[in-house]
Amino acid sequence: MSAGGTGRVEADRGDAGGVRTALAGLTTRGRSFLAAGIAAAVCAYVLGQSDLLRVGLLLAVLPLLCAAVLYRTRHRVTGSRRLSPARVPAAGEARVHLRMDNVSRLPTGLLMLQDRVPYVLGPRPRFVLDRVEPGGRREVSYRVRSDLRGRYPLGPLQLRLTDPFGMCELTRSFSAYDTLTVIPRTEPLTPVRFSGSAKGYGDGRQRSLALAGEDDVIPRGYRHGDDLRRVHWRSTARHGELMVRREEQPRRSRCTVLLDTRAVGYEGAGPDSAFEWAVSAAASVLTHLLEQGFSVRLLTDGGTSVPGEGADGLAGSGPDAAGLMMDTLAVIDHSGDTGLSRAYDALRGGNEGLLVAFLGDLDEGQAAVVARMRQRSGGALAFVLDPDAWTRGTAGEPAPGSRRGERLRLLREAGWTALDVPRGAALNELWRQADRERSGLTGVAGEAP
Repeated sequence: MSAGGTGRVEADRGDAGGVRTALAGLTTRGRSFLAAGIAAAVCAYVLGQSDLLRVGLLLAVLPLLCAAVLYRTRHRVTGSRRLSPARVPAAGEARVHLRMDNVSRLPTGLLMLQDRVPYVLGPRPRFVLDRVEPGGRREVSYRVRSDLRGRYPLGPLQLRLTDPFGMCELTRSFSAYDTLTVIPRTEPLTPVRFSGSAKGYGDGRQRSLALAGEDDVIPRGYRHGDDLRRVHWRSTARHGELMVRREEQPRRSRCTVLLDTRAVGYEGAGPDSAFEWAVSAAASVLTHLLEQGFSVRLLTDGGTSVPGEGADGLAGSGPDAAGLMMDTLAVIDHSGDTGLSRAYDALRGGNEGLLVAFLGDLDEGQAAVVARMRQRSGGALAFVLDPDAWTRGTAGEPAPGSRRGERLRLLREAGWTALDVPRGAALNELWRQADRERSGLTGVAGEAP
């Protein structure tokens, strides 16, 4: 049974000591009947009363018979779980659908269904199901919600079976479980065009391939269904058969989102902490750029790249890549690194297009490392989350001579569009502010937008 899908499991038969397990499930009523039956049989033997012996045997056999029947029929009950959806943003709700099927030829007694869930998702759900007829089914559902991102196991499902007389109760656990992934919350962003985000489209891409000797830009043979307007007559005359021009292959804009996860760069914890804001902001930018047609990757301070480089040198650009990055952000945590040098090394392979960085506290050395990253990108945006602004209540633009101001000045002089992030800031407002500042910077530098 997979998360988000419908599956079916059957109770495990492998309990050691089946008879002992069945007898241990006798209720107070069942134990009382058994004790009364034994006592009546002993008295009948001592007094020589055969009628009392029959009564004693009936009282003793009834709970044992119920336990035996219940022990045999409990393996014929199957269950399934379905998540809708299996991936939700923090503070969002998911619904869990449970289904029980009685695949035996005998009806069940009263059933109590219980699913195991982590405490952060809410109370443990319990349901009481009426008698299920042979071949019948029962369906129930419950909701789960978490303000904290992460991966949470659901299950295994537990089922408590009882016989019609209430003589015996047996609890069984199913073997399957599902996983609910709580991803960071994302904020819709205004579409903007940062200088340096695109590195060539259309004909420029074809010329670069031609210089590299790629044969994908030369005419090819005509295939059924090709548009006749694409026929390359000169090549047709030379080869003696119809030749058509290949489709242009535009190069996708690419972007790297750098997320600083160093524990020394942040203070505080919880959904409103600076680190959680950075994770949520990185998820928002990744989602926005994928919707804008970018090829993006997620890079951490440790140099780990998700989803990694493809065969064409580009990072991921599709629903699979988006899901992989969101799953990574769902469980990402603080790293033990103290510097950003490994992230810088991961950027040294070539031009990275647009670089968007979410940074924690920077000392002088790490600010210099970040400044050098600008040389490996076509455009660079930095959102700096300083602990003073998040844990000590320091608000407003940092003073020019302060430590925060000096770090921002160093990044801006290196060509970064660097913004200080105050506590509780709206990412879309900062995103638009970065666009305005970047436009002013390119106008001063004389760059083409």
